[in-house]
Amino acid sequence: MNRQEYIKAIKDVIYLCYCALNEHKPVKSRLDKMNMDYIYEASQKHMLVSVCAMALESAGIRDERFVQAMGKAMRKNAQLDIDRAQILDRFEDAGIWYMPLKGSLLKDIYPRYGMRQMSDNDILFDNTRAEDVKNIMEGLGFTTKEFGNGNHDVYFKKPVSNFEMHRGLFSDTHISLGILDIIDYYRNVMDRLVKDEGNEFGYHFTCEDFYIYMLAHEYKHYVHGGTGLRSVVDVYVYLREYADRLDMGYIEEECKKLGIGDFEKQSRRLAMDLFGGEKLSDEDKQMLVYIVSSGTYGNFENMVNNKIDKLGGGRFVKVRYAISRLGIPLDENDPRYLSLKNFYPWFFERKRRLPLLFFYRLLRGVTSRRKTAVGELKVMLGLK
Repeated sequence: MNRQEYIKAIKDVIYLCYCALNEHKPVKSRLDKMNMDYIYEASQKHMLVSVCAMALESAGIRDERFVQAMGKAMRKNAQLDIDRAQILDRFEDAGIWYMPLKGSLLKDIYPRYGMRQMSDNDILFDNTRAEDVKNIMEGLGFTTKEFGNGNHDVYFKKPVSNFEMHRGLFSDTHISLGILDIIDYYRNVMDRLVKDEGNEFGYHFTCEDFYIYMLAHEYKHYVHGGTGLRSVVDVYVYLREYADRLDMGYIEEECKKLGIGDFEKQSRRLAMDLFGGEKLSDEDKQMLVYIVSSGTYGNFENMVNNKIDKLGGGRFVKVRYAISRLGIPLDENDPRYLSLKNFYPWFFERKRRLPLLFFYRLLRGVTSRRKTAVGELKVMLGLK
């Protein structure tokens, strides 16, 4: 699929999403011009296959790839629901406070079950109980994939259950993205939580704070490698469900504190216009182009280019970027110092170990992370 074919496919994906979200039957004349192979590929890139499948189903079109993807999404959501209920029951027994995050709640306000495809479930928990959580997860048959690295631990159980257990919503590993205001805002997240009714240790955000966190989370992805169309769908679905109940004055004021005021307004306008059938402004079209080039969680090219842009222009900007990627900052106030310290704590325990980190990262670049390093080099040289 070339660029022109991808653009056509994305327009068709957006149309099918519009139909599914607003419970409209797609027009036959529009369907007759669609290339299902390209639509499947493009919707898969943005984790919107199930949404498109439901729109096609309403028009009487049965394509096995879409049917299977829709069934898989439903089964996975059901399994994640079952596993999450078991996990939270164990948390209750152990006296561990918790809060399910984002997708596990968003999926329930989509027009149909299984419409929002899930890659994993995220749960915020008491970070002082990480070892207890690890024992609970392994006791339930999960395998520990990551532990103690960054702001979340990762657990997996066959066939499809992937859980990210968050010690915090953001961490100092994200400082290099330039989102210090967001990191500071959520450091003492318990101050912003509301106690659930019907359990002892569960918490939730208010409708406003849930939306603010959703946008802050998307902004993190947006400035890193980009964020895909599913995030725009999430905003549309959420605002349509809660628009009459949201205190937009509070939301706008808090988003200003986070440094995402303009991002929130533009994301809101793009979502409501795109899936509300309204004409897009030039500014919104520009944002949409960036988003559709990103995929669900962004792409590597956007990530590299965004980092280069932060260094400003100039003849040797890419040289400065290469040095910044391999160099080890010594200033403890440097955002990269804090980020690297979180990823490689052993090297920062003693200052004399820091020179070794340069060689360790270089070795990783030509061994376990060779594919990533080569891709980064290609982007820098304009070969990708």
